Order: sequence, then structure tokens, then C-alpha cells
Amino acid sequence: MFGASPMEMIIVGIIALLLFGKRLPEVARSLGKGITEFKKGVRGIEDDSDAAASSPSSRPSSRPVAEIALPKRTAPKFEPPKFEPGESNSSSA
Repeated sequence: MFGASPMEMIIVGIIALLLFGKRLPEVARSLGKGITEFKKGVRGIEDDSDAAASSPSSRPSSRPVAEIALPKRTAPKFEPPKFEPGESNSSSA
């Protein structure tokens, strides 16, 4: 398990016993519950992604691309200048 030899596992167990003492069963229990909750969460995400992949709403539309409503694009309007090229733009004369 995790590439550790039995001697290393015993040493880790002794250190854990010294650190946690009487609380060791409680710590192990909460660690087990945490792992279980994590697995349930991962399983739930997998179920959701499987359901989304098989739902009809996620399948591509069978309509041709030409039938899909796209916003109409209009070119900007060209407005000619209000004055003649030889005239000045100011109203003072």
C-alpha cells in the first residue's frame, strides 16, 4: 500500500498513536466518513454528466444551419458631408 514496507507502516502507526492517543478511533472514523462522502460526490458528478450526455436536449439540432435564426447584420449608413469640399465648415464669413 503506497509503496511502504510493513516496518514503515508500523512506525507511522506508532506516531499516529502518540499524536492522537485516545482520539485515534474518532479520527479514523471521521477520515472514513470523509472518504465515503468524497466518493459519493464523485459518483454524483459522474451520474450528472452521464445524464446530461444522454438527454435529448444536449443532442445537436436536426435543422439545417440555414433555418437557425441569426441576427441580421446591417452595414453602417453612409452620410455625405453637409458642406461642399471648397467651402469651410465654420459659419463665420
